[in-house]
Amino acid sequence: MQLVPAFVSALLVQSGTAAADDATFVTASPHAGSAVSDLYPPTGTSVDSVLFPPESEVGFPGPTPTGVQPAAIQTALSYPDNRGPSNQFPLVAPQPHGHDSTESKFDITKYWGNLSPWYSLNSADYGLPDTSPLAPEGCSVTQVHLLYRHGARYPTTGAAPAQFADKIANATKTGLEVSGDLAFLADWTYKLGGELLTPFGRSQEFLLGIQHRQLYGHLLNNFTEAGTIPVFRTESQDRMVKTTHNFAAGFFGVPEYLDQVSIEILVETAGVNNSGAPYEVCTNSNVASRGGIGSTMASKFAKNAFNATIARLNSQISGVNFTSTDILAMLQLCSYETNALGYSAFCGLFSQEDFLNYEYWFDISFYYNNGPGSPVAAAQGKAYLQEFVARFTGEYPEGWSALNQTFDNSSTYFPLNQSIYADATHEVVVLDTLTAFNLTALFKGPALSASGNLRDNSFVASKIVPFATHFTAQVLECPAYQPTKQIRFLVNDAVVPVADSYAGCPVDSHGLCSFDNVVSVLKDRIAEIDFDYDCFANYTAAQGVDYNGRAPKS
Repeated sequence: MQLVPAFVSALLVQSGTAAADDATFVTASPHAGSAVSDLYPPTGTSVDSVLFPPESEVGFPGPTPTGVQPAAIQTALSYPDNRGPSNQFPLVAPQPHGHDSTESKFDITKYWGNLSPWYSLNSADYGLPDTSPLAPEGCSVTQVHLLYRHGARYPTTGAAPAQFADKIANATKTGLEVSGDLAFLADWTYKLGGELLTPFGRSQEFLLGIQHRQLYGHLLNNFTEAGTIPVFRTESQDRMVKTTHNFAAGFFGVPEYLDQVSIEILVETAGVNNSGAPYEVCTNSNVASRGGIGSTMASKFAKNAFNATIARLNSQISGVNFTSTDILAMLQLCSYETNALGYSAFCGLFSQEDFLNYEYWFDISFYYNNGPGSPVAAAQGKAYLQEFVARFTGEYPEGWSALNQTFDNSSTYFPLNQSIYADATHEVVVLDTLTAFNLTALFKGPALSASGNLRDNSFVASKIVPFATHFTAQVLECPAYQPTKQIRFLVNDAVVPVADSYAGCPVDSHGLCSFDNVVSVLKDRIAEIDFDYDCFANYTAAQGVDYNGRAPKS
C-alpha cells in the first residue's frame, strides 16, 4: 500500500489523481474529523445609528404611492410552480457516483427525505390530474390557513453527522489512511453548527413569504377594513423564531414587517402545552415501541440496503470499518453540508440506488413515527386540527390535546376573525397534523414494507416533509357550487382530494367540498382521537400496521 502525506493529498485531489488511483492511500491529518466554526459578528460590535441613521431620520424617500394588493391565486393564468433549479438555488448538487453522462440527470436533492428543499408537487400524484392550486374559475379565495415548516437547518446537536466526525477524529489517533473517492477525508473537518437556520433556509422562508403575498395579498384588505394587523405564531427555538421573521419579511417587506404583523412566540420545552411541539406533552411519542416504530423499522431496512457501497468505500479506507450507520451519516452529511455550505464532497460517494434507498429509509421512519403507521400521530396532530376548526367556526377550541388553552382562549393571542393565518412548526408536527386531518390520499396504498420499497404507496417523505414544507387550507366562495362556501387542502401546491376519506364530500375535479360538511367531518375526527389514551396508555403497537394514526385498543 502506497502512503502519501496529507499535504500531498490536497494536490492529488485537486488534480483528480487520487480519485483515479484507488491504490494511492493518504495518511489523514491529525485534525481530520475535528469540529471547526467561525464567529460573526465580532464580539462587541454593533451598528452605530448616529453615524448611520435609519431611513426615517435621513428622510427624502421619494414618491411612495401604493398599488392594489396582489391576488395571483385568482388572477394569474398559470401557477408559479417552485420547480427546477430555482427551488434549490444557490446549492450545487452533483450527479450520483457512477452516473453515465449520456443518461438523463438525476436530482439527488429530491431523495433526501426531510432534508430535501421543498418543491411544487403535482396534484396528479394524489388523483387530481387536471387540478391547479389556482382558484377554480369563478371562485374567489376568502381565507387562507397556512401551517409551514422551518427552512434548512444545521443538524440536531450530537446527531449522526457529528458522531461520524468523532469516529474519523478518533481514528486519526491510531492511524487513518484514505484513498480514491475518500481522499478528501484526509483533511476534512466538521463545519456544521447545531440546529440554527442556514442562509439557504432563511432564503426558503423569505421566498415562501413573498410567494404567499403574491398569491393572497388581497386578503390583507380585510385587516385594513377592521383596523387591525394579523397574528402569526411560532415556537421559541431559535430557528423557529428566525423562520417566522424571514417569512414575515418576505410577506410584508423589510423593515415593514416589524410593524405590520404581531409575531407570537410559544414556549417549546418539556411539559408545556404547545400545538407546535406536542411531543413535549405526549409521553408515548418518546417511547420507542410506540412513538419510535418508524426508527426501528428504518434501521432494519438500512442494515442491508447499502452493502455494495459499504464494500466499495471500505476498500478505500484503513483504520475504520464502515457500517450502514456510517453510510447514513455520510448521506446526511451530503444533505446538511449542501444545505449549509452550498456543496458537499460526500454527495459524490453515492450511487443513484443509494439515494433511492436513503429516501426510502426516511419514508419508513416518517410513515411509522408520525404518519398513519404511528399510534400517536393523530393525537399529536389533534391540537392543530382543533385550532384549524376553531378558526373555521369562530369558536375557541376545547382542551384534551397539546394545545395551550391559556393562549387559545384569548382574542389577543388566538384571534378567530383573520383572513390569513400562518403558523410555523416542525416537519414531524406537519405530518402529525396531516394524519389527524385524515388526508388518506397522501398515504394511499399498503403500509410500507421494511424489506424493500414496493412503490405501492403514495407517501414519499421528501414530498411531504421537506424543508419549508407547507399545508394550506383555502376557503373559497364559488357561485357555481351549492352551497357556495367551499374548502380544499393543499400540500406543497398539490391539491389533496378528500372524497375517499370525508363522508359527504363528492368526487370533485378541483378537490373542493362544502365548507360546512368538511367542518362537520373534522369535528367528528376530533371526537374520535383520544389524546389521553394514545399519549399515555400502556398498550402494545405492532410494526408494519396502518393505524390511521390511532393507538390500538384491542
